[in-house]
Amino acid sequence: MTGTPVPAAPPGAATAYRWRWLALAAILGAEVMDLLDATVVGVAAPSIRADLGGDGATIQWIAAGYTLAFAVGLITGGRLGDLYGRRRMFLVGLAGFVAASALCGFAASPEMLITSRVLQGLFGALLIPQGFGIMKSMFPPAELPKAFGAYGPVMGLAAVAGPVVAGVLIAWNPADAGWRTVFLLNVPLGLAAFALAAAILPESRAAGSPRPDPMGFVLVSLGLTLLIFPLVEGRELGWPGWTFAMMVAAVPVLALFAVHQVRRSRAGRAPLVEPGLFRIRAYTGGLVLGLVLFGSLTGLVFALGLHLQLSLGFTPLEAGLTQAPWALGIAIGATVAGAWLAQKLGRACIQLGAAIAVAGILGTAAALVAAGPAVSGWALAPALLVTGVGIGLAMTPFFDITLAGVELDMVGSASGVLNADQQLGATAGTAVLGTVFFGLLEAGQVTASVTVVLGLTAVLMLVVVGLARLLPPKPRPDLVHAG
Repeated sequence: MTGTPVPAAPPGAATAYRWRWLALAAILGAEVMDLLDATVVGVAAPSIRADLGGDGATIQWIAAGYTLAFAVGLITGGRLGDLYGRRRMFLVGLAGFVAASALCGFAASPEMLITSRVLQGLFGALLIPQGFGIMKSMFPPAELPKAFGAYGPVMGLAAVAGPVVAGVLIAWNPADAGWRTVFLLNVPLGLAAFALAAAILPESRAAGSPRPDPMGFVLVSLGLTLLIFPLVEGRELGWPGWTFAMMVAAVPVLALFAVHQVRRSRAGRAPLVEPGLFRIRAYTGGLVLGLVLFGSLTGLVFALGLHLQLSLGFTPLEAGLTQAPWALGIAIGATVAGAWLAQKLGRACIQLGAAIAVAGILGTAAALVAAGPAVSGWALAPALLVTGVGIGLAMTPFFDITLAGVELDMVGSASGVLNADQQLGATAGTAVLGTVFFGLLEAGQVTASVTVVLGLTAVLMLVVVGLARLLPPKPRPDLVHAG
């Protein structure tokens, strides 16, 4: 793609690739850029609306267009890497994401911005799943826990840091670009990540020459659209009957997809999703846990950010900076877990982190109740810091335990499903907790609108403590290098 030789693929996961840590930095850099764009619109939306116009539904679709396209494309995007090369699909996805970001930054109308956001989501769905497979081809078993351990904190930091970045950029307003800087920042960052990735990422793909699965693509795309579209639209529209009808219709479509995948696998043709994945206890347990973990985190970030601006009158910059202790806490928790705690405790590190997060969430609720409308960012900082530490501890071992037993030939499919699972959880969490928040806010219960959401999030994090028992105590070393 760049005219330079493609770095040779490592002969197997048991062999260390020379530039593996630098390659990991390139992968994580692209991940951060992609994931930030999923969370920045909440802060940037008022400025976008003031500039481009549009009603509430239009603004909602600036965020929802990305979410829907990203979630629907993840499973197919992951499998394309297995079929045609993970490095190749990573670079295609990154290049497309940068181009779509530029289109967002220069959008002249809401319609152009929404279309560009859909393109961002589709290219992001091609980009994100490739990282896991490339990592398993580069790192020996002894180093995989640390490599995988970087993923959870990065995703948590991106979820929390998005509003901070958006608030700072809009307040800074370089070149009088306003909200456009949120998207245009991706261009230089993405080009730098592309140059690094093109130079050092090794190529890897599934063994043999599996053929694409167009019927599987159609079925899974239709099924996920039927499921996720009403979750995105339902809260804004007041949950009309057709939203529930769509979610019910998703069940037989996804069931038909599952039957098609089993038949294709038995016939010796590569399916989009390997049925064998769901016989791996760590993987299936991780899918269930991920739904709840990412749903509660994303819903909480969404509700708290709105409360700070809509109820307390914080500016975008103030709202973003108020959530900075969260990001600092995640960094601290991830550092401690990544250094030694995650490998020592395994799933118990997830349980410990979730329990600490519960304490921080309840502390945040107590601070909001005690200070009322006069609450300041400083009053919330200690509890948000504790919450972040817990989240960092919980997320760090999540990917290692979930993906350790997945063979390299299936890792693209596995990572696509895992990312789609997280996106589904995040969408559902935002829909459910957002509905609770707006319902209470519109009823005039300003403080209760956020404290009830905090309480529900604390309950969900306690559920995470219990669900962690579905995971093995620690990754099985004999499966880490499978494939």
